[in-house]
Amino acid sequence: MANEQVLRFVLGDQLSRGISSLDGAEPGSDVIFLAEVMEEATSVKHHKKKIAFLLSAMRHFADGLRGEGFTVDYLCLDAQGNPGDFGSALAQAVDRHGVKRVVMTEPSEMRVLEAAEGWREELEIEFDILTDRRFLASHEDFVSWATTDSGRQPKSLRMEYFYREMRQRTGYLMTDGEPEGGQWNYDADNRKKLPNSVKTPSRPGFEPDSITREVMELVADRFEDHFGDLDLFNYPVTRQDAETYLDWFVAEALPCFGDWQDALKQGEPLLFHSNLSTLVNCGLLDPRECCERAEKAYRNGKAPLNAVEGFIRQIIGWREFTRGVYWLKMPDYAAANALDATRPLPGFFWTGDTAMNCLGQAISETRSNAYAHHIQRLMVIGNFLPDCRHRSASGSGVVPDRLFGCLRMG
Repeated sequence: MANEQVLRFVLGDQLSRGISSLDGAEPGSDVIFLAEVMEEATSVKHHKKKIAFLLSAMRHFADGLRGEGFTVDYLCLDAQGNPGDFGSALAQAVDRHGVKRVVMTEPSEMRVLEAAEGWREELEIEFDILTDRRFLASHEDFVSWATTDSGRQPKSLRMEYFYREMRQRTGYLMTDGEPEGGQWNYDADNRKKLPNSVKTPSRPGFEPDSITREVMELVADRFEDHFGDLDLFNYPVTRQDAETYLDWFVAEALPCFGDWQDALKQGEPLLFHSNLSTLVNCGLLDPRECCERAEKAYRNGKAPLNAVEGFIRQIIGWREFTRGVYWLKMPDYAAANALDATRPLPGFFWTGDTAMNCLGQAISETRSNAYAHHIQRLMVIGNFLPDCRHRSASGSGVVPDRLFGCLRMG
């Protein structure tokens, strides 16, 4: 009967059949609810391709669930009566199906989690918010590590210390309790200059199908003033295509990823980088399978240790560490501003139109791809900002104030 159903609310970055909110779901019994709402697309002005990717991936995921026989209630962004926010959309779905229980996996953003706590009170029904198992360290794990001195400097939040503990916990690249090769970190081997003779492998592209084309038209119409280009959209938006992309990376790009992960080459925005982060963060790929595939390549002699260690460190080190610090320090962390940054961003941050070539390339490539690897993001764009602020404040800057237009970060 309708009042025995459970409404399973799946967010747009939880597109995994193994997500905890789908535990115990049976085709024909419960209702799986997904919603596209304007509030989430505009809470910050997300890149057009990011919005298109997530909406397309959500719609494909819903189709996959329907194919398994599940009852899926899907609210499209342009649907008549879409209230524009999760809370109102969820309340409508609860009324529509007459359910007495809602189950969801915890959101990855504090703003949405706090809102979900409010929905639980307002709906006055059984409302379960479950742990997100896609991360290898729980919130409690990270808090315990961050507040307990276990051989590192007390209270020092250093990713390297956390990463070593994660290696020991997961067993990735460990042999008899020791790090493979006798070192934890092979960054010193990963800073080579890219020779002209080295050619980057051709990446697989995924032609937009009718669902993706429809979403692209919607995004072009509704988010015209957002940063980024929609042209040449070729991202994997299904689990099957994501697996294909992971296969390609492990076979073709991972073997060279380590040596040249810190390199830049004009006209080659991705080089040997995986560009898998979006697929992991939205749920199409699991972080464990990515690490296991990379480690298997090393064990089978298909990829060198420095490449595999560097790749695994991005996932169980930086990804987990950044999430841990976020939940440990929020909400005050969002307003900390330790560098006292108050100046508006220069107008070329939206166009890439600057005589500073490295900066222009990094911004333009981000505009085109909705992605920037760590050298573009940190070493080029990131280093420009504090240096420019310092030089301008001291009066000795080579970047004149006229470069700093009226545009502020959206």
